[in-house]
Amino acid sequence: MNKVAIYEVGPRDGLQNEKNPVNTEAKIEFVNMLSDTGLEYIECGAFVSPKWVPAMADSNEVLTKINRKKNISYPVLTPNLKGLEGAVAIAADTVCVFATPSETFSKKNTNCSVSEALKRAKYVADEAISKGLKVRGYISTVITCPYEGEISPVEVAKLSEELIKMGCYEVSLGDTIGSGTPIKTRKMVSACINAIGVDKLAVHFHDTYGQALANILASIELDVKVVDTSVGGLGGCPYAPGARGNVATEDVLYMLDGMGVETGVNLTKICNASKFVFEHLGRTPFSRVYNALEAKNKRT
Repeated sequence: MNKVAIYEVGPRDGLQNEKNPVNTEAKIEFVNMLSDTGLEYIECGAFVSPKWVPAMADSNEVLTKINRKKNISYPVLTPNLKGLEGAVAIAADTVCVFATPSETFSKKNTNCSVSEALKRAKYVADEAISKGLKVRGYISTVITCPYEGEISPVEVAKLSEELIKMGCYEVSLGDTIGSGTPIKTRKMVSACINAIGVDKLAVHFHDTYGQALANILASIELDVKVVDTSVGGLGGCPYAPGARGNVATEDVLYMLDGMGVETGVNLTKICNASKFVFEHLGRTPFSRVYNALEAKNKRT
């Protein structure tokens, strides 16, 4: 493994559930800071109902006013055709759709069944592709559902096949409640590799039980080359009781740098972006690496 792509989700997945949303100007500055770190993918917004996700109500303005760089993709979440219209209006290059193998989680998260969620995703994917956009697929609860318990790797693999068939260029496997362990991760990722090939897979781990780095290592040992992260460990899932945030970008970079794996992302600049956004949230980043480096800097 010589290179891994970091797919930053902080501005969207990281901020979408904040009860006291970061103001629009700060979000724009946040994304601009991330654009200067070497990242190639920065998921910046979600075109969803402001009633249900008020923190994403300004996605149009954010995507319109950020300083977009030609070598960076700025994906947005589009759960339905109305959301896709918003994405097209701001000239998005990539849109994201999602599904889950859990019927209960699907109904609580999107108010529809798994099959209905797939149909909805296909409508969006078909229309997006017809307009020249790329489509990324997300699968939630790939290891455990907070309501139904353990999820079969076979079911995750089948769902990944469905998303690829509808035109997704990549499928991100999400351990939504962060309960996965390396052995469970290997079984799940291996099943998906057998179904769609490793080049179409990404992994997305939450760190509720402190297993995210171990699970990422297990995944890249299987040759997965794309890892979703969030600066400072921002994020969580309101429909997954007890779920903590995403794995911190800083922590993943430190591990990969120590392994000699190239990411092209500057750790110091990521820490600066993390500090900036968490100051606007009024708290300290969850990242162990961020806090260790801050303590080190204060001693010197």
